[in-house]
Amino acid sequence: MSFGPPPPMYAQPAPPAQPPRQKRRPKWLLALLALVLVAALGTGGRLLWGAGDGTKTSNGSATSQGPLDVRETVEKKPASTTGKMAFRFSVDDLSPGEHYQMPGMWATDKILAKGINKTVIGLRIGTDAAPGDEKWKLPLDGPICGYTRHVTNDNRTAVLFRANDRGGAYCNHVAFFDLDDGRELWDTDFPYSEFGDAKGLATGGDDQDTPSVTLVHGTVVVTWGGGTDAYSMNTGRRIWETTSTGSCQDMGAAGGGALLVRQQCWNDKAPADSTDATTYKARKVDPKTGKVLWTYFAAKGIRDLNIPSAEPPVLAVQAGEIGISEMLSLDTRGKPRAVIRLQNGTYVGECSYDDFLTTDDCPTIAVGDGQVFLRSKESGELINSNWIIGFDLATGKTTKKYDSGPGSLLYPVRTSGGKLLAVRVTDQHVMPSGLVSLDPQTGTETPYLYFDLPEEADLMTMTDYNDIVVQDGRIFFGVKKVDGPAKGQPKWVYLVLGIESMAVK
Repeated sequence: MSFGPPPPMYAQPAPPAQPPRQKRRPKWLLALLALVLVAALGTGGRLLWGAGDGTKTSNGSATSQGPLDVRETVEKKPASTTGKMAFRFSVDDLSPGEHYQMPGMWATDKILAKGINKTVIGLRIGTDAAPGDEKWKLPLDGPICGYTRHVTNDNRTAVLFRANDRGGAYCNHVAFFDLDDGRELWDTDFPYSEFGDAKGLATGGDDQDTPSVTLVHGTVVVTWGGGTDAYSMNTGRRIWETTSTGSCQDMGAAGGGALLVRQQCWNDKAPADSTDATTYKARKVDPKTGKVLWTYFAAKGIRDLNIPSAEPPVLAVQAGEIGISEMLSLDTRGKPRAVIRLQNGTYVGECSYDDFLTTDDCPTIAVGDGQVFLRSKESGELINSNWIIGFDLATGKTTKKYDSGPGSLLYPVRTSGGKLLAVRVTDQHVMPSGLVSLDPQTGTETPYLYFDLPEEADLMTMTDYNDIVVQDGRIFFGVKKVDGPAKGQPKWVYLVLGIESMAVK
């Protein structure tokens, strides 16, 4: 039994046989342990295995949003800040040399969904799950080759897949589906561009520009190199399309409250290794019509451009050889408002760099309340520390600073109702880790959840290699890929962990 060929687990419609499972503690014993050890957890005890049933908390979407809007939920402080295990997804039969991509992780009040190879699976929150325990499975005709972190207010999202079973090896199909029940609402194909600046960007050897997908009100938007196509969320019908012109190609889009399309342009007259060989644009596009509202031209010499936020428009640019060097805020006409320099790594901005083109997936850059929030580099001392700092989008000046304190690190996650949600990761399990809310107005920190991850899951807090999602009062840590253990190492591996408040019954 495995995640993919051979044999192809999440590739067949029929459910697989129940896999071998580790012996688990009875739920009554878990509940007893929770009662006995709850005080210890708040002072640094190990994470408890509760038997939560996934009951929906009072957290919810902003009241001004409709079902076709991209979700902007507001989290509230739970009745108890003591955390317990709300969900676990693990596997215990990986063999050395096995490797599986796990693109995309989404949560609702009842379901944790994960992309795995050729399948999206939905698992009920409140369970200790393994392959075979899915509430639903959405098998695709080929491997997932693109995804978006965005979810609609009615819990729907989209992925791209390579339809091997439809006579082609290109990444040229998009599926829109419901996270609560796994229903595929529609899928359709889109064009592909065979002409790119490198081979194998998305399809393992095919000369195809990497496509991307994002969501904006009522619309699923796909860029595919040679252009951008938009589809109605309700019907799957293509409602507009644009074609790239000249030497420029549409390489990624940012969604949410607005639509920004990234264009990458090539100068054939410049030497291939010159910084002038590639330039970038960011275009704001009307999601209803495809009309270009404005275009921002990045300066020559920029080596990369990502879009952490489409509304307000904020760009992350790489001017040097390594990493993001500047953040740019734009006004309503696409003109620069402020430049925020990261001071040679004093401040750190991170966007996803992997086999999937997710232009607006920047896990430690949070935008909201007229500010962009970044973390500082680590102190590097024996007792490590860092801080989070806000920058005003109108002036570029620093606003509030939040110190982690000795022995812990702070990482921005996302904004929530004018507050910043951040995860606090502690060293050596001396203190519990936590999910905290930081108030940009007062500079105060409010704890939401205290927890301590098992030692085997320590690396799941690393934002480069894992997804971190906060939704409906819970925080989830999920791996983006999984490898079989080295020879002699345990085969049992965490894939997703979720924590919720002890107050949830």
